[in-house]
Amino acid sequence: MHLSKKCSAFKVVLSALLIVALLQLIYLSFLSKFHGKQQRYRYSELFGGSGAKKNGHPEKNSRKERLRYSLSTGGIFDNSGQYRVYKNLIKSDFTTNQKPGSDPSFNVLALATHTTINNLHHLESLLERWQNPLSVAIFAHGQDVKFATALVYALSFFCPQIQALVDFHLVCLSGEMASFPEQDREHFAGLEDCASVFSRLETHRDKYKNYAISGNISYPNNLLRNVARGGTESSYILVIDIDMMPSADLHQQFLAMIMRREPASDEVFVLPAFEIRHARKMPATKAELVQLYQVGEVRPFYEELCPRCQAPTNYSQWVNSHVRGTGTLEVAYTLTWVDPWEPFYIGPHTVPLYDENFKQYGFNRISQACELHVAGYRFSVLSSAFVVHRGFKIQGEFHPRKDEENKRNRVLFRSFKEGLKTKYPSSNRRC
Repeated sequence: MHLSKKCSAFKVVLSALLIVALLQLIYLSFLSKFHGKQQRYRYSELFGGSGAKKNGHPEKNSRKERLRYSLSTGGIFDNSGQYRVYKNLIKSDFTTNQKPGSDPSFNVLALATHTTINNLHHLESLLERWQNPLSVAIFAHGQDVKFATALVYALSFFCPQIQALVDFHLVCLSGEMASFPEQDREHFAGLEDCASVFSRLETHRDKYKNYAISGNISYPNNLLRNVARGGTESSYILVIDIDMMPSADLHQQFLAMIMRREPASDEVFVLPAFEIRHARKMPATKAELVQLYQVGEVRPFYEELCPRCQAPTNYSQWVNSHVRGTGTLEVAYTLTWVDPWEPFYIGPHTVPLYDENFKQYGFNRISQACELHVAGYRFSVLSSAFVVHRGFKIQGEFHPRKDEENKRNRVLFRSFKEGLKTKYPSSNRRC
């Protein structure tokens, strides 16, 4: 009898456990179906289809239609005919809301940058620091054209600050065309918020270096710089690579400075360039940067690879001036350009464009700095603003064809300098 009672109790417990397990399975099945339905709706909302509720998000729908229109134009060819450019593939709210004749004080300074999809993850921290209008030109090739189109749209859809401030432009080979990403549901499953889009970008992180794109494709850095510059109507523009970071509050400080001191039309404002060890946190202020500089965790940009390329900045003078100042931005000193200086600077939108014949490695920025000099510009170094590159640039980390490209562009640079004599016949400056 006692044994029988034990068996009955065991059966009750076992039955209860089975019921609980069955309920858990039903619950998990419900969650899976619910999540799948959410994903289908998210995809439809992003890229079209019957799952999206009409007029559910009118501002999102108009963004989608603007993207469709941008793609339907087929872009335009660059001057060489080698590249197709989709200018303003996706416009920010800031750009969309700009009215002709609006107050120019609202659009004084923008940041312009360029990248491939493998470095686009840097946009998150760059925008967090900059927090003002930003123009990004992206180069994509092959399957990355479709991937780039979808991901930048997802960024503008899910990330409010990107939606508000970032304009995207796309450049691909002339034989390639971008299209609206409607048939890649499985590839974009899981895109449900801003963090998930950046997580997806992380999967392409360092897939290849910009100058070592698969298929032996040339990275058109100067074309991209010009596209990013041309994508903004700001009075002044700062052009940097996407893996660089400007000092904190630069936008606000620069606006305050030009309110106190009207810039000359032939003046650009140099930001001393540094590089920092990968493990270190990016400095926000000059005081923080100088502290890291003094212990060797920060050093001049390209110090190991080409110390002469940044030496004219006069780092010792800059580091030792106004370290404990009030934070007011001003011109510390003014320099005349000397070869082979290639400074990063804030300049008026009227400065000469970058020469798009330069591609890959070598002479792409110095050629433009050289032209500024011949055209009569002066270089005013800012007292407390700077840019920092993530990681030390060291020998051995470059792509195999770097020296070959540098040699080819050196020959092109000689021809470029001869051309400047014809372009600026009254100038007595040479480089």
